Amino acid sequence: QVQLVESGGGLVEPGGSLRLSCTASGSLFSIIAAGWYRQAPGKERELVAGIDSSGGTNYTDSVKGRFTISMDHAKPTLHLQMYSLKPEDTAVYYCYAEGPGSTDDVRYGYLSLWGQGTLVTVSS
Repeated sequence: QVQLVESGGGLVEPGGSLRLSCTASGSLFSIIAAGWYRQAPGKERELVAGIDSSGGTNYTDSVKGRFTISMDHAKPTLHLQMYSLKPEDTAVYYCYAEGPGSTDDVRYGYLSLWGQGTLVTVSS
């Protein structure tokens, strides 16, 4: 299966927290590089946080100190922990991951995949 499956979005009050998850199990054998993107209505999709296979991370300025991206290489799964959410964080969040493909837990080829998107709404 060539697809990333996202979960964890929802409605939260300003100042609240959410944890997004994205699993590549069944699609990727491992994650070489990954990230979380978001797209608000009328705006272009932007990179929120990125992570590489060595654990190096980068964040857009607006989320620094509030969001944390992480990877579980064993599953493999991508996470985005979000704290102190603001109304301007409202958007559809998409995960992205690339790495060797997986079939029956065996490497094959190389894939670049996107999640289906999960809506995060921050409102009182």
